[in-house]
Order: sequence, then C-alpha cells, then structure tokens
Amino acid sequence: MSTTPLKAPPLALYIHLPWCERKCPYCDFNSHTLAGRLPEDDYVAALLADLSTEADRAGGRRIETVFIGGGTPSLFSGTAIGRVLEAADRRIGLAGDVEITLESNPGSAEAARFRDYRLAGVNRLSIGVQSLNDQRLTALGRIHDGHEALAALDRAKAAGFERINADIMFGLPGQTLDEAVADVRGVLARGVDHVSHYELTLEPNTVFYSKPPERPDEESRWDMQAACFEALSQAGLERYEISAWSRPGEACRHNLNYWQFGDYLAIGAGAHGKFTRPAEGIFRHRKHRVPERYMQLAAAGEATVDCHALDAEQRIFEYMLNALRLTAGFRETDFEARCGLPSSRLHDALDTLREQGLMESIAAIPGDAQWRPTPRGMDFLNELQARFLPDREAEKAGP
Repeated sequence: MSTTPLKAPPLALYIHLPWCERKCPYCDFNSHTLAGRLPEDDYVAALLADLSTEADRAGGRRIETVFIGGGTPSLFSGTAIGRVLEAADRRIGLAGDVEITLESNPGSAEAARFRDYRLAGVNRLSIGVQSLNDQRLTALGRIHDGHEALAALDRAKAAGFERINADIMFGLPGQTLDEAVADVRGVLARGVDHVSHYELTLEPNTVFYSKPPERPDEESRWDMQAACFEALSQAGLERYEISAWSRPGEACRHNLNYWQFGDYLAIGAGAHGKFTRPAEGIFRHRKHRVPERYMQLAAAGEATVDCHALDAEQRIFEYMLNALRLTAGFRETDFEARCGLPSSRLHDALDTLREQGLMESIAAIPGDAQWRPTPRGMDFLNELQARFLPDREAEKAGP
C-alpha cells in the first residue's frame, strides 16, 4: 500500500451500557428502554468475557483513556463499574494517568451514586443536562427537570469530581435565543470545565425523524450558536472541536484520541472499535447490538460480528472525517504515522480547499505542514469532509 511506516497509536477503551429508563425521541444511539430488572450481573459477566477477546488487540499497549457510554451508564452501580475497570487493568493495563469518563443523566437516584463511581476509579463525569428549561426538556422527552440538572452538577462536585462535562443542546422546539444562552450560562455558573454544545438534529430511525418537531428556523439557530459561543468564550472556555469547549488543559482526552485517529478497544452491545497492527493494517470491528444476544455471544467469545481492514481510501476518509473536526487540525507527519500513507495524497484536495478559503496551513516544522479549517471551514464542515470521500462513496453522494 505504501512504504510509509504505520505506527500503533495510543489506545483507549470504550464500554457500552445500553439501557435507558426511556428512549429519547432524538436519540439514534444503540440504547434500549429498560423493561423490568436491570441484568447488571449478567451484563458485567459478558463485558468481562468480551474484554478477554479484546486483550489481544491491545498489542501490549496500556489503556490511556476509558469512556463508559450508553444508554444511561449511571443505571449501573459503582460496584459494577469498578469490576469492569479492575478487569481492564488486570488483563490489559491502565496507564497511571488514565482518564476515565462516565456518562450520567441527572436525577437524584443516579446522582447519589457519584461518590461510588469516584471510588471505583471514574475521574471524569459527562452529565446529559441538554437544557435547564423545563418546557424544552419535556419536548425532548427527558425525565429530569432543570433543578435536577443543576443539582446533579452540584452533587458531582461534592462527590469529588474536578472534571465535569455538561451536554447542552440548542435549536430545541420552541426555544428562544435568550433561553439558549441561559442554558449555557447556567451550567457555567456551576463551574464546569467542559461543555459539549451541539444543535438538535433529526437523525434517521428516531421518533423526531418520522414526526419532526417544529424547531427555530435556520437563521435563528445560527444566531443561537453565535450568542452561545460568545458566552462560552467570555467565560474562558476555548473551542477545540466542532462542538466541544473547555478550559485550558481540560479537553476530553478520550474524544481527542478518536479525532486524532487513535485506537480504541470496544466492549458492550453494539460497541464499535478500531485497532492497528503495524505489520498488517488498520481494522474496524463491532459487537452484536442486541443486549440479550450480545450477552450470549460474549460468553462464547463470539461477540464480534464484523471485523475488516481499511483500504487506503477508507483510511484517508476516516482520518480526515475526524481531524477536520478539530480547530487545530492535523500535522502531515501525524497523518502518515496513523495511516501509513504519504501525505502527498492529500495535497490536491487541501490546496483546493485553501484556495476556497476553507482550509489554511500554518507555521510548522519544515517538511511537516499543519493544516486546519478556517472559521468559515468549520461552518461548512460537511463540505470539507466530503472532499475526502472514497471515489465509490462520492459517486453515491452526488455533487
């Protein structure tokens, strides 16, 4: 494929816990409404069995970051989370400064577990606030109110969490510009160091896609985004990714690993992973998505239902799909190390995008250009990414 050496990048671990108390109408993740008792012990046993099959994909590397997502992971006890983390450390190894993030939804029963999660080794929480306005939360199908959301942030701090992310959505049904800004300012007032700020989108296979709610018009959504960006900047947060803002030094390391084309092991129903074998190639794999069937397959060591190598065009597209989300962009030497391809394969497209004012190259080590989207390029991210689609996919997508 190329004489450019392929290097194994940093390694992360993604753990998927698929159940929710209620499926939100905008959610297209692999999540399932909990009916009856949570099968915590059985599912943890499946995760541990699945972890054994993933260990070989680590290639001797230690896990730098862990992300426990869902679903609603905070339905699980601190004891269950601790068992999985202990097994990951024993069978693969966790780095001494490992970042471990757990997603949580507000609610008094879940928030009471924060201290248990901290004791289990979790050192970063991502709390699905979405909004602080009760009417907007009801329209989103959320089961918490604004007071509970703020209380969850306070309890997280009280439980010893110094690193907390708040998810905030805008462009909600019936939302005004003032309400959108109030949501951002409300979580910032609680001292969070990271905000994931993104627009409500209507994804296929969701209730909102089949029955679209009435959202603010496009111009109003642009105004909301601009006003919220100003509030985040004034509070000292910096935008480092298309929808991620943090105080200096508080960016999510796990997500940065995704966006920089790092490797990540994957356990849990429907989890997707990526691993690199320098002598063989880059591979994508995924686990069976139905929880009950996943548990059966994991016990037999057969939870992986697809594993395939990425060809050159797929490597280029996947790398750029992620790297272009970052305000800092990427360095050509990083592309070469992560993809095993010469950066010259990018130059024609990058030069064209620079001429269009969508990309720029900035000062770098000689022979190692750094490319990043311009502010205008960030506004038209889909168009940027589409330039790197494999030829066969570009033909399907059309002009």
